[in-house]
Amino acid sequence: MKRLAALAMAALLALPSHAEPLAFGLFGDTPYNQWQRDNLPELIAEMDGEDLAFVVHDGDIKSGSSVCSDETLKDVLSVFQKSRHPLVYVPGDNEWTDCHRKSNGGYDPLERLDKLREWFFPSDLALGQRPLKLQRQSRDPAFAKYRENVRWEAGSALFVGLNVPGSDNNFKGTRRSGGPVAEFIERGAANKAWLAQSFALARSKRLAGILIVIQANPGFHAANAGNPSPGYRDFLAQLREETQAFAGQVVLVHGDTHHHRIDQPLEDPNTKETVKNFTRMETIGSPFFGWVRATVDATDPQVFRFSPRFWKTPPGY
Repeated sequence: MKRLAALAMAALLALPSHAEPLAFGLFGDTPYNQWQRDNLPELIAEMDGEDLAFVVHDGDIKSGSSVCSDETLKDVLSVFQKSRHPLVYVPGDNEWTDCHRKSNGGYDPLERLDKLREWFFPSDLALGQRPLKLQRQSRDPAFAKYRENVRWEAGSALFVGLNVPGSDNNFKGTRRSGGPVAEFIERGAANKAWLAQSFALARSKRLAGILIVIQANPGFHAANAGNPSPGYRDFLAQLREETQAFAGQVVLVHGDTHHHRIDQPLEDPNTKETVKNFTRMETIGSPFFGWVRATVDATDPQVFRFSPRFWKTPPGY
């Protein structure tokens, strides 16, 4: 508690640096079917037509019941690479943790994750046609394989991507019972280090905000009720502590549960009060199709603002 209080006091004394406002795009949980795959290039073309600094896909580039083949993954990658804007991709459960399912082709999830790392994160640049230099956690020899964990600075804010997928964050792996698997433990240590370093960097540079992108809905309401999912318990506790010790605004962007929303679900476990400088934004997900136009502006008290763009209504809805 003394450490938290000291950090909070230091954060309050820090004045945010200022930069020009900028806009960016957020989308995820798509494509889930052939209609969405057919229209994905047009969706990206719409974002291409706007003055955006970058776009971010927060995971699930296929449905949870479709095959995790090389062809499926590379097909979506080819569309992402045609984005005029830099495109940052954060992995979802449908493309690796759930690939052991029979309907997915019975793949080894860790082999699929290795392929994602090889194909989607081959360099320190984002995907897309316009370069954006990213800092990858893999530059640290202690976390050399975690190429998907990234961060970059823009508009007086820090943007952070973490591999925290659905299906309880791969807590049990392919097992139905038991404690955490080695992959979960090792990746959890990497995520913890990356998140702590990112907040420390944002504080040291006196940034106005930090936006964190993961795929999973980590279950805020269950955590507030004292029953957090084991796969997200430590992440949520760290997120809360770091946020309370940060002077600026914190946003968590995620997908997973396919319900676009903007709210403030993070609570202090001791007081049950809402953590005022934290906002959750869930992107538009299948069966709906669209993206969210976001802005970051250090002169705005909220720092981040979001405007959903429901692009088309899919057939049958």
